[in-house]
Amino acid sequence: MRAKFSVLDIFSGAGGFSRGFKEAGFDILVSIENDPPVSKTYKANFPETEQIADDVKEIDYNVLKSLGYQRGDFDVIIASPPCEPFTPTNKNRKTDPIDRLYCDPIGQLYLHAIRIINEVRPKFFVIENVAGILQDDIKESIFKELKRSGYDEIYFNVLYAEHHGVPSMRTRVFVSNLKLELKKQRMISVEEALKDLPNPGSYWPPNHEEPQPLTKRLRKRVSNARWGRAMIEFEGAENKRFRNFIRLNPYRPAPTVMGSSRFIHPFEDRLLTVREQARLMGFPDYHVFLGGRDSQYNMIGEAVPPPLSKEIALYVMNYLKENIVNRGVNNQKLM
Repeated sequence: MRAKFSVLDIFSGAGGFSRGFKEAGFDILVSIENDPPVSKTYKANFPETEQIADDVKEIDYNVLKSLGYQRGDFDVIIASPPCEPFTPTNKNRKTDPIDRLYCDPIGQLYLHAIRIINEVRPKFFVIENVAGILQDDIKESIFKELKRSGYDEIYFNVLYAEHHGVPSMRTRVFVSNLKLELKKQRMISVEEALKDLPNPGSYWPPNHEEPQPLTKRLRKRVSNARWGRAMIEFEGAENKRFRNFIRLNPYRPAPTVMGSSRFIHPFEDRLLTVREQARLMGFPDYHVFLGGRDSQYNMIGEAVPPPLSKEIALYVMNYLKENIVNRGVNNQKLM
């Protein structure tokens, strides 16, 4: 019998990507995350995973080798490099798209993910980021960097989280060496996602404490706000306007959950709790978030939604079984 397929998670965050792969049956061997409250959150949820809490720029194959891992030990690498250099919500992102990848120190982290993929040589990789990486210069450069790493097939899979069991809208690009042809699922509404939660402040589930109170002025506006109404607007790149503090429509999926997102409950004049926000991303209630409240909201908004991750993981696993185990490829990894 084949042992569990193995995963290395780069920029693991709070574990949304890992959560989906674990639920699909993968063994998450190693994670890389250096933000202290985030890495503690990850470890609390995946105690069996060996965690490298260090800067990814300082990590290479030799670091993994020193921990006892060899090339071929990881069937899949998943990665979620920071999106700030590429997202239009960042007013200060660099004007020239190519500079966002090669000159922005945070954008360069995407290249470090590709470097580790090149050094470790997994059978498959999946790199998640915002749709901003599809701009011609960025997309072409990512394609060339991965080609240079020896992967002949490279796909820019545009996936919509709301089509895959996530009760919020989210468009993301998953770059991989396998075309991800996922089947659509029915959409889940905010009301369905939140319906069985107790009042905030209860013992269970975790992260469901009383939310931060609204100011008197904002509370008055909220009390009169209809579903879909935003209390605040802010300016992003290229003078684009974005909305925040939105009163959720209970009968639709929520808008995109970002790190800075705060939502108004559809039926109550209050903010969502951290747990309610986590539900909008499809996190199970047993997945806990540590650190300050703002940090917890950020972890959720920056995560890969677990239901979408699980769909990707199941697709990759089926491909691995059909093309590696059943055909006897790479027999040295068969049990």
